[in-house]
Amino acid sequence: MNFWRSTIGKKTVMAVTGLLMLLFLIVHMLGNLKIFFGRTDFDHYAHWLRTIGNPVLHESWYLWIQRFVLVVAVVLHAVSAYQLSRRDLKARPTKYSHHQRAKAGYATHIMRYGGITLALFIVYHILDFTTLTLNRHGVDGAAYDNVVSSFSVWWVTAIYIAAMICLGLHIQHGFWSATQTLGYNRPSRDRAFKGVTTGLAVLLTVGFLIVPVSVLAGLVD
Repeated sequence: MNFWRSTIGKKTVMAVTGLLMLLFLIVHMLGNLKIFFGRTDFDHYAHWLRTIGNPVLHESWYLWIQRFVLVVAVVLHAVSAYQLSRRDLKARPTKYSHHQRAKAGYATHIMRYGGITLALFIVYHILDFTTLTLNRHGVDGAAYDNVVSSFSVWWVTAIYIAAMICLGLHIQHGFWSATQTLGYNRPSRDRAFKGVTTGLAVLLTVGFLIVPVSVLAGLVD
């Protein structure tokens, strides 16, 4: 509890949970790209996700374990971010140089409001593709048709585009910040880490966007 109450403890929790979610996003993006192999392959992949761990785990148990871990990670990440933001506001000196204020304000704006946007998007995404509540097709087990049905609507694709741009900006600053918090970054490595961070952010943004844009353009139907 003392570690959690400390500033470095909260930053470490943010970094570790952020990296855990980043790993999930990379795997999730690669899985999404299987849609370009056609309906049969994509639906087979979606079914395989439910059977991971068989026969040790019953059907869908792995997915529920994964969801639980991700929910805990998201909650810890969000709570840490909020509490650190409150501490920063209380400890902030009354005067900044113009350059410092602009730099700090940009990073805070990206991480704070981008994080809120992503949290709202996660709820929408779950209602669209997990519970199928908002999905126009909404047939359990028909993953390919569910994806095509949603992204065939321009405003749904627009929501995903906006959310993925927020995600890319969040990753660009967050991953670099995590490497500093966990002690992997050094002044001599900073330029390289920033390059890797930007490349990773662009890769994930494009990787997630290519599916909805392709469906809307009629390349996947």
